[in-house]
Amino acid sequence: MKKFLISFIVIIFIILGSLYVLGGRIQRLFFSPQTPRSEVRATLRNIETGDIQTITENLKIPWEIAFLPNGEMLVTQRSGDILKIGSNKVIVKIQGVEHVGEGGLLGMALHPEFEKNNWLYLYLTTNQKNGLVNRVERYKFVGDVLSENTVIIDDIPGAQNHDGGRIRFGPDKKLYVTTGDAGQSDRAQDLNFLGGKILRLNDDGSIPDDNPFDNSPVYSFGHRNPQGLAWDSQGNLWSTEHGRSGALSGFDELNLIGPGRNYGWPVIQGDEGREGMEEPIIHSGSDFTWAPAGLVYYNGSLFFSGLRGESIYEFVVSSKKLETHFFEDFGRLRAVVLGPDGFLYVSTSNMDGRGEVRVGDDKIIKINPRVFTSQ
Repeated sequence: MKKFLISFIVIIFIILGSLYVLGGRIQRLFFSPQTPRSEVRATLRNIETGDIQTITENLKIPWEIAFLPNGEMLVTQRSGDILKIGSNKVIVKIQGVEHVGEGGLLGMALHPEFEKNNWLYLYLTTNQKNGLVNRVERYKFVGDVLSENTVIIDDIPGAQNHDGGRIRFGPDKKLYVTTGDAGQSDRAQDLNFLGGKILRLNDDGSIPDDNPFDNSPVYSFGHRNPQGLAWDSQGNLWSTEHGRSGALSGFDELNLIGPGRNYGWPVIQGDEGREGMEEPIIHSGSDFTWAPAGLVYYNGSLFFSGLRGESIYEFVVSSKKLETHFFEDFGRLRAVVLGPDGFLYVSTSNMDGRGEVRVGDDKIIKINPRVFTSQ
């Protein structure tokens, strides 16, 4: 009996040790990149030296990038910091951030009249009595100091996963906010639930008079986990959205957003149709996963980053053709923005526990957009 007990304990320790060693590999396998559905064009192997530049590295899961009027860069780190990169580097700690799962310090936007009012907006996850929630806060940012904290909108559902988090000011100077369904899929169809929506607010958090639903911040609904917002040259609003996950991952979406429209989650996905629900302009299909995040419009194309897809995707609006760039060259990609110098800036997200960590991760990378047209 004693020998049996010892043998049993040894076996248990061997099993636990094996799981510990293989845990990272299993995690990476589950979130491993998938072969893109279209031919890869721009790669590190076929572009000229100098068109790709690492701006900074060794970051802590960067989520969003924005530029101050003087050209200095601001980067949110999911752990709860803002990093300012200019003549020197400054770290600004944000109080109350709960970095758990996909939550933490996420989106960031400067007010369209930042030079006059110095207002900086942040989307973050925090912990309240009833659990995790997301909210948007506004600060005055002067001399590397944040002050005058004002809550713009609170009680956005939060969870370990599906927290949305992108915030952008539109051409109408209204604040648009993407929210995830926080794991409560069915409630993405509930107009009284702030999760699984794109919200539209005035800069002080009040509700615009011309919103599609009376006295509601909801602009569109039926979303799963939208993480990108961009307007094209015609003023049309586009959004990227994560489709289903797990063993049946796929059906990631690029959507053309209209006021009051229902984008179908969880009732329809892919090419499925239902009266009163919008189908995506393009989706990844059931065999591929982009896990799309940041989104920017440039020169007739929508560029969006892929987390699991480990690529920059280019959707040419006129032809509706999808191109894939830099597949697996940088790993998981989160933010993609257009800098004041006309270059694209992207952030890696290999330190989030789902990627293969590379030397110097995480990074901000600067890309000359000519590489996308010269291939």
